[in-house]
Amino acid sequence: MTPHPENKVSLAEIARNAMISNGLEPDFSPEALAQLKTITGPAQSDGTLKDMTGLLWCSIDNDDSRDLDQITVAEKLANGQIRIWVAVADVDAVVALKSPLDLHAQKNTTSVYTGVQTFPMLPEQLSTDLTSLSENENRVAMVIEMLVDEAGQTSGSQVYRALVKNQAMLAYNAVGAWLEGNGPLPPVAAKVPGMEAQLRLQDEAAQKLRNLRHQHGALDLQTLQPRAVTQDGVVTGLALETQNRAGQLIEDFMVAANGATANYLTQNNFPTIRRVVKIPERWDRIVAVADDVGEKLPAEPDSKALSDFLTRMRQKDPLHFPDLSLTIVKLLGRGEYVLEQPGQAPMGHFGLAVRDYNHSTAPNRRYPDLITHRLLKAAFEKKAPPYSLPELSDLASHCTQQENNADKVERQVRKSASAAFMANRINEYFEALVTGVNKNGTWIRLLTPPVEGKLVQGNHGLDVGDKVRVKLITLNIEQGWIDFAKVNGGSN
Repeated sequence: MTPHPENKVSLAEIARNAMISNGLEPDFSPEALAQLKTITGPAQSDGTLKDMTGLLWCSIDNDDSRDLDQITVAEKLANGQIRIWVAVADVDAVVALKSPLDLHAQKNTTSVYTGVQTFPMLPEQLSTDLTSLSENENRVAMVIEMLVDEAGQTSGSQVYRALVKNQAMLAYNAVGAWLEGNGPLPPVAAKVPGMEAQLRLQDEAAQKLRNLRHQHGALDLQTLQPRAVTQDGVVTGLALETQNRAGQLIEDFMVAANGATANYLTQNNFPTIRRVVKIPERWDRIVAVADDVGEKLPAEPDSKALSDFLTRMRQKDPLHFPDLSLTIVKLLGRGEYVLEQPGQAPMGHFGLAVRDYNHSTAPNRRYPDLITHRLLKAAFEKKAPPYSLPELSDLASHCTQQENNADKVERQVRKSASAAFMANRINEYFEALVTGVNKNGTWIRLLTPPVEGKLVQGNHGLDVGDKVRVKLITLNIEQGWIDFAKVNGGSN
């Protein structure tokens, strides 16, 4: 049994300690901060860049995001095709390779979002200002241009640098509600002439891209990860981020853009750091999970069959679908970064049902994207890659490891935040679902609030998917432990 929930360590301290214990730097070095002082403005065009500031660019991101990595715009062509552009912040124009700020970014390789405190890969003066595609600001960017036809096929992709300007800073929730017919056009979009039609056109292109990917077997998964809502350091609630049509729009554009940059480098005989999810080694267990709910999957890995199964289960049992998704995610295995040399057959991304895929659309918060931009610039100028093959191989492994470590930090703080939120609810009763049963114990998720914990009493005979009525008996905020006991009348 875990200790009583007395805890003198703040969530901010828990987050900081988790960073350090997982090999991540919570602070910038004196050298990096000294370099930051020398950066007094955004990157400027040298006059040779294409001026694209007049297009109806917009950003769509989280409500509180200020590190705006990409903006998008679309144009309908006479032949029915839609030309889409994705502009990505040119961080490398400000943060030079092997400079102190670059070395910090290379150490952590990612921004860490704990919900309590954000540990940015780059200082906020850059990531939320000088290297962010902020509203109504001219910015130098890497632009990926593509044509999308009626079937969702992309062609004619080009990659180049240009000057751009974000005309409307929008958020997923508001745009998603509007696209789905559940809310008004966001005021920020309404005040920009032509933006309503622009968003409709982007959505049309995204749906074509998405439909084709799902025909090829892209997986539609939904997992629940409660985010702490805090005020003055105190957890006041837990919010679930739900995917909507605006989020899908950006996801579909980014998958297409990342494929285009990977193809560009390959066509120019350049090495790339690919983002891959290998064909799952535990496919037999995925087949068994499907069999347990009365569904059949082929004996050999088949992303299309798995995609169709997930679609059916989402419709058939939406309550349990997040838990099924989590099981499938674990059995698929984690994504990883790998070096792909020129001429090497691509490993592909099983979950996205694409073969050519790297990361290039979020250089303010992911280091592999910054590496890709530097490779692209070398390809533009027909110069040698700025990294050797051994360096790229080592960086790919390092980025994978640090991304896993960042996930551990975020998971630890989520658990501690949930424990803090529940600290005054000892001995209360809740309805829950069993989400995991293994040699280490039985795990449950409350239906409301969306808190996960361990069932330490009354767990005999339970299996994944069972509904149970439980009582919160003890917790520990620093460790993130939340323990429950089963009470009578709670299983079916």
